[in-house]
Amino acid sequence: MTDLKLLALDTEDLAVLSAHVQDAVVRTVDMGYARGDRRFALLMNRYDWTEDKPRSKGLRKRSGLHFDRVENVAYAGFDPASPEGVLNLLALTFTPAPDGVSGVVEITFAGGGTVRLTVEVLEARLADLGAAWAAAAKPAHKLD
Repeated sequence: MTDLKLLALDTEDLAVLSAHVQDAVVRTVDMGYARGDRRFALLMNRYDWTEDKPRSKGLRKRSGLHFDRVENVAYAGFDPASPEGVLNLLALTFTPAPDGVSGVVEITFAGGGTVRLTVEVLEARLADLGAAWAAAAKPAHKLD
């Protein structure tokens, strides 16, 4: 069981990060924007899809994700100040601006919640923080 450390500098890289954080559980108090550092960070309990085995509930790992060079943060569909808020992360996407460098990162959560980050450039880092435990349940998705 190795710790994951990934860097995303373009849309394809971010798609890889998105696959690794799908179904992560995030408490609203574990995310925030450090305006002075221009960094948005969140802690999560991510489901480790690489450790997924048949007839196993899998593993969850404590992980950190942060975006640098963030100019603005907007929240929609949930109260970011709620001390009881818990969100299920679905996807990370990047929509480039016409200049092809800056753009908007969207962090999408189940139930319609989103965080939109206006970024100067796409720069994201995901790292496991060492703690791992047996998952209570394996995430399941309906097929359309």
